[in-house]
Amino acid sequence: MASRGPYRRHSTQFKIQICSDIRSGKLGRREALKTHNLSANLMQMWLGQFDRGELDQEDAAATTVAENEAHIAALERKVGQLTMELDLLKKTPRLRLVSNSENSSIISGPKPAPSDEDAK
Repeated sequence: MASRGPYRRHSTQFKIQICSDIRSGKLGRREALKTHNLSANLMQMWLGQFDRGELDQEDAAATTVAENEAHIAALERKVGQLTMELDLLKKTPRLRLVSNSENSSIISGPKPAPSDEDAK
């Protein structure tokens, strides 16, 4: 038994173009079937969907899905960024409160303890 070829998917624009050409008379049904190597049952299904206006709705739904996926991707990037910032803040040591008697600077930190010997 011969194996079937790869499963093909056709874009909504392609389906609409073929159906509108057939309905306007620019292209015959048999000619479209032979030219694009389509089955008669598939063409009949597309023409039925075209006549009921379902192909336009399918295109609009695909556009909405693409917009939602882009929005989800943007939100996932933002969540990742905020998670990284939160992890960084958790790992950063907190500034300890310094009493007034001890001189300290936020930039340089506490002054070093005096040594017993002079530096050489």
